[in-house]
Amino acid sequence: MKSTTISLRDPLYKRTEKYNLLEKFFVQLLHDERDLPFIYLCLKVTFLVLPFSMYLIIPGHFSFWIATIYLIFNCSIFMPPVVLMTHSTSHRKFFKQKYRYLNYYLIWIIGPFYGLSPNTFFAHHIGMHHIENNLPNDLNCTIPYQRDSIIDFGIYFFKFLFFIIFDLPRYFMKNNRSYLAKKVLFGEFSFILLCLALIFINWQSALFVFIIPCLLVRFLMLAGNWGEHAFIDAHHVENFYRNSVTNINCLHNRRCFNNGYHIGHHLRPGMHWTELPQDFLKNIHCYIDEKPVIFEGLDSVLVWFHLMIKNYRYLASRFVDIGNRYLDQEEVIAFLKERTKKIIM
Repeated sequence: MKSTTISLRDPLYKRTEKYNLLEKFFVQLLHDERDLPFIYLCLKVTFLVLPFSMYLIIPGHFSFWIATIYLIFNCSIFMPPVVLMTHSTSHRKFFKQKYRYLNYYLIWIIGPFYGLSPNTFFAHHIGMHHIENNLPNDLNCTIPYQRDSIIDFGIYFFKFLFFIIFDLPRYFMKNNRSYLAKKVLFGEFSFILLCLALIFINWQSALFVFIIPCLLVRFLMLAGNWGEHAFIDAHHVENFYRNSVTNINCLHNRRCFNNGYHIGHHLRPGMHWTELPQDFLKNIHCYIDEKPVIFEGLDSVLVWFHLMIKNYRYLASRFVDIGNRYLDQEEVIAFLKERTKKIIM
């Protein structure tokens, strides 16, 4: 159980007037100059990852050991920040309107190498998840599951893996947004056709470059969403403070654009990622009033992991008691266990 005196070490924006020539070029293209780190990330992927991928795809060049090194390197170093860059640029424009065509590079070129089929992340996250807010109409709603059960998570994951391609377009059609249904189907089947075409050329490359990253990223996104929405107040399931988790002062926030501030993100989805820590401190009185779940030094996937092994004692040790509500760790454990119970609505 952590002290209620909070000192944040997560990334904030530091304005600079001393851009180099390359930065000056890209800043004039960006909708918001605070997104310059996204440019550096795209350049790293373009010049480090994509040539490596192309080498593996060229017939006669595949090596199991090289492919394994590539997969570990790409998925551990680049996958988390690329996914969260996609998340941030789904909420806020990446490039200025007159350069909007540049957005397609992230969606159609970079994304597929991380299992992100074109159009589907935006449609799922912006067009569905934020609208439904983890309530029953949310296709990834965690409410009806026992959220410290690996069996329930398995059901949750495999339901998503095999049925989301049908459920998401059906959701948009039902809600009179057929344009999003068409974008999802086009993006998903384009990715599937790409994988099938590569399988006929070099099935090993298809497996390591596209298929395994796709399965891995979908697993990690589901585990992350589970961790973000694992602790729910059964009497206030619609309350952002009581159905989401905030993670502060963690490596994930430094690598992945403050993604841990999930309560604040749901409260104000359009807020720039650099503003989230300050917004948290500014509105700390609201958090104190609402009995939220806040962890220090954990990310949502680690929260998921410790729930799966029912390691409540460790979770309690990372719990931030901002309202001084709990006398000891046992009270915190009881509180967390109560929030993970299956809710019947």
